[in-house]
Amino acid sequence: MAGSPGLLFLLFLLLCAVGQVSPYSAPWKPTWPAYRLPVVLPQSTLNLAKPDFEAEAKLEVSSSCGPQCHKGTPLPTYEEAKQYLSYETLYANGSRTETQVGIYILSSSGGGAQQRDSGSSGKSRRKRQIYGYDSRFSIFGKDFLLNYPFSTSVKLSTGCTGTLVAEKHVLTAAHCIHDGKTYVKGTQKLRVGFLKPKFKDGGRGANDSTSAMPEKMKFQWIRVKRTHVPKGWIKGNANDIGMDYDYALLELKKPHKRKFMKIGVSPPAKQLPGGRIHFSGYDNDRPGNLVYRFCDVKDETYDLLYQQCDAQPGASGSGVYVRMWKRQQQKWERKIIGIFSGHQWVDMNGSPQDFNVAVRITPLKYAQICYWIKGNYLDCREG
Repeated sequence: MAGSPGLLFLLFLLLCAVGQVSPYSAPWKPTWPAYRLPVVLPQSTLNLAKPDFEAEAKLEVSSSCGPQCHKGTPLPTYEEAKQYLSYETLYANGSRTETQVGIYILSSSGGGAQQRDSGSSGKSRRKRQIYGYDSRFSIFGKDFLLNYPFSTSVKLSTGCTGTLVAEKHVLTAAHCIHDGKTYVKGTQKLRVGFLKPKFKDGGRGANDSTSAMPEKMKFQWIRVKRTHVPKGWIKGNANDIGMDYDYALLELKKPHKRKFMKIGVSPPAKQLPGGRIHFSGYDNDRPGNLVYRFCDVKDETYDLLYQQCDAQPGASGSGVYVRMWKRQQQKWERKIIGIFSGHQWVDMNGSPQDFNVAVRITPLKYAQICYWIKGNYLDCREG
């Protein structure tokens, strides 16, 4: 395909920003849009020294770079984007690799180019993540907790939340396992917890009339085999580059055998049903409880969704999802379109305003995460 990668890269960015969407939906039925997806493929892998596991787990990340700050950030060049989407893999035995990637846009004749994911700067403070009346719902009872979509939410041993996105894969926030400089304590023996009923008499047993009733829920843990974190997060102090790359994928040592939620490319906020997003997480102020919430998106940039969903530390890493109509299959489907990251204080016309922030799954991030899961780009052509 003729043309330089840089030129094709900018062209692809324009397509994505202006409307990489096929507007094929009735106004009364919000429909998953069709996207022109890039391909992110590994090019080379380098062995790295075993890391230190010295960072303290941060259950939330804060930044002062708000919507206008992010919107004013220059698009990365083609080479910069390849650098940000290259990734580090940590294995259970403590070994570590760095993988460089290539980014391609496929046409009928094939070709290479790329899209955008920006980084920003910002340092800040924060504390409260509850806005007015606390609108969160604690989910009780195994009939809810063990059923979709709530059953896709899992707890990380480092204290965050994750979401099941495949038979052996969990999507979470990068800061839950890496602080931007090194891995957090406990990451080498990282586990993922699944809520299950705790039976009073120890079994599922006996007769229908005397079978054990679940007294409470408990976590059953599965070890993590390996983790992937984009270099856009690792390249420096996380608060210095913004939240754009605050996502990570965990591969479990064995299948979890639960229904999972697929990832999808984040539509523009105006195309979301009611302009709302949903997510469930293990907020620290309600220990042992899964907490569900939904709220309106207040603003957005290419990489981030700004909202005021009530949340507390521990909810970081939750999968942000929406439910829309899948035209090809003629059915409604929920998909993860982002990862809840943390908190931002934003200077809005001279007065500080606080937001909770989710990292959007852009076409590039979708291509990368999907390849981590599938291992074959041909399985990642539909977002």
